[in-house]
Amino acid sequence: MSRPPGPSRSLSPSVRASVSGGVVPGLGDAPAFTLTTPPRMSLPVLIAVPHAGRAYPAAVTARMRDPVLAPLRLEDRHVDRLGVAIARETGAALLVAHAPRAMLDLNRADDDIDWDMVEGGRPHGTLPSGPGQYGNARARSGLGLVPRRIPGSGEIWRGRLSHGDLVERIDNIHRAYHAALSGALQRIRDEWGAALLIDLHSMPPLRPAEGQSCAPVLVLGDRFGASCHNALTGRALAHLDRRGVSAAQNRPYSGGYVLDRHGMPGTGIHAMQIEVCRATYLDRRMAEPGPGLPAMAAVLSGLTRELGAEAALLGGQDNQRQAAE
Repeated sequence: MSRPPGPSRSLSPSVRASVSGGVVPGLGDAPAFTLTTPPRMSLPVLIAVPHAGRAYPAAVTARMRDPVLAPLRLEDRHVDRLGVAIARETGAALLVAHAPRAMLDLNRADDDIDWDMVEGGRPHGTLPSGPGQYGNARARSGLGLVPRRIPGSGEIWRGRLSHGDLVERIDNIHRAYHAALSGALQRIRDEWGAALLIDLHSMPPLRPAEGQSCAPVLVLGDRFGASCHNALTGRALAHLDRRGVSAAQNRPYSGGYVLDRHGMPGTGIHAMQIEVCRATYLDRRMAEPGPGLPAMAAVLSGLTRELGAEAALLGGQDNQRQAAE
């Protein structure tokens, strides 16, 4: 069972409130995620970082065939540092997962399981998912709920995962995280009339598209218009174009389970995925923060203010509550 988030102490009214929830199995009481919010939100935006977790239990790394390369390839390396900087500069809420993607991918459905990697296989009575359902949509490629292989690097694990470990991860990481995310978005929507989730990820450097002189350093995903109002995507792309930031929409990344589950524009909850080129903020090895991190954080902070202003307008807020400068 997952534990409910519990509030931490705030030293002063100006300090962001912090709540932690879930548990990383194998690390005692280590939380699976932390949600922080300012005393008063200045824009209706929640930034979520699901793939930068680095809380690895020793038993997990011991099962990895390559405990150095596998985490580096699986993580959205240090993109949480961008999230922290954006939240600090804009007053957005911030949800950061500490549980690593190697243990469980929060951008996959909880039935998207490769049962060949689990001891005993598919439990008796569990039916395969039908066409159009989430289950096994990514698992067949090795990148399901628990990643099995990395493209170009092969199998990640020695041996199989026990069914009990899988259930524990789903309960304490996946369900706890998405419940916290849903609750936070609903609270923002109830206050502002609309809420925007920015699901923050990182990507390897892309190649320029045919006919283009430079590759995008940001890719905005909105599930081809299904997860957020088109005014948000349009305003974001126009803002980036004015500032000379190369960006693309939905290709090659349109978003995944997080946007499908939480993006509900008809109810006032919008969701956009932002992929950031790792070369813009990491070192040459793509392993540690690099000299470009402050500049990319500033770009994303400006974009977040612009999106927050549009989300406030969608919620019916007046100019007093708009977030853009």
